[in-house]
Amino acid sequence: MNLYLFNDADSAAVYGIGSYLKELTRALEGSAINVHIVHLRSVRPKFEIEKTNNVENWYIPEVRYDNKYLDAVQEIEEYCRNVIYILRLYIKDTKDLIFHFNYNNCLSLAKELKNVFNCKTVATVHYTKWHLELLGNLHRLRMIKAKPEEQRTSFEQIMYIAYEYESAFFKEVDTVIVLSHHMHHIFDSEYQLEPNKISIIPNGLTDTNSIQTNDWNNLRKKWHIEDKEFLLLFVGRLQPVKGLTFLMKAFREVLKEYPNCRLMIVGNGNYDAYLHEAKDFCTKITFTGLLEKQELYELYQLANVGVIPSLYEPFGYVAVEMMMHELPIVATATSGLNEVVDNSCGLKVPLTVKLESVEIDTTLLAEKIKYLLQHPAEAKKMGQNGRKRYMMKYSSDVFRLNMLEFYQF
Repeated sequence: MNLYLFNDADSAAVYGIGSYLKELTRALEGSAINVHIVHLRSVRPKFEIEKTNNVENWYIPEVRYDNKYLDAVQEIEEYCRNVIYILRLYIKDTKDLIFHFNYNNCLSLAKELKNVFNCKTVATVHYTKWHLELLGNLHRLRMIKAKPEEQRTSFEQIMYIAYEYESAFFKEVDTVIVLSHHMHHIFDSEYQLEPNKISIIPNGLTDTNSIQTNDWNNLRKKWHIEDKEFLLLFVGRLQPVKGLTFLMKAFREVLKEYPNCRLMIVGNGNYDAYLHEAKDFCTKITFTGLLEKQELYELYQLANVGVIPSLYEPFGYVAVEMMMHELPIVATATSGLNEVVDNSCGLKVPLTVKLESVEIDTTLLAEKIKYLLQHPAEAKKMGQNGRKRYMMKYSSDVFRLNMLEFYQF
């Protein structure tokens, strides 16, 4: 079998999708599947093939067109033709071909691959554009879909077009992989896909809990955390959908009762908005930027509570990492995240979904955080339960078995 995984020069490749591709290629090691990763819109100046650990990486550069009469759609079509030309030229073994998409902006490519090759096509849905922009607000999407075009705002029309485009893409591929039962319901109800076309396969992560140290004092000194200081940990992109503004407001309440508490925020994004929200207690917050995995694993060991206040989360790699490292969690009861974190390993906060907004009760969020700080024995038990849940449902071994079985479809 010859598997071609599509990647893209996108920020998501640094976060969830990048992790997914690493875990998937690792899971397929030693199998009878020949794995290739096709990097679309590569920043490299020319097409290149590099082989690493039995995986071929194909880098297809972005093409800049000087023709001012080409619009965005035409440019996508032209790039698609270039990609197809290269694939036809360099794919020598066309037996048992599977093309596996990880981005939803590949409708033209998915169509053309079917015309050129005798192949199967797969798409893993890591997110949808309307979910991100509307913060997962299904009520608002349905309102936009029900409106006549002339009554939609420009933003609503963009969301509608994005929904229609992604819908056409999902219908074009042979099989869609979703990461949770929540997303399965969305694809059944909103995209009207046949149930047998949708497969639920949660992500998996390689176990790194063995990379531990008992030298807590030196670790605390390294990260300048005081001996009696409580540490709350947020990991993720600094974007509205991650709910960090609500966490800032909740943390202000936590500090009133626990002034010896620090919030550490790991991830890249626009810091200014969050610094403005926390200007009166900014000395209690540490922004680390994007960290290397080993550094992040150290913080998982030091933290008292992991907080995931997402407004929408189709899965939740961060939650699985926290569970792997036995960190008790406070999370929102949203989308796929609500399935990953159950009541045995975390405390959950419901979302308030209105027609035009999605919000978190920051008082309740603060209370959940304080509860875990007040009850360390119970927090420790939750962390241990999270570790067991990770091993049972989200380990790399489970993921490998699921994906090997899937590719036989």
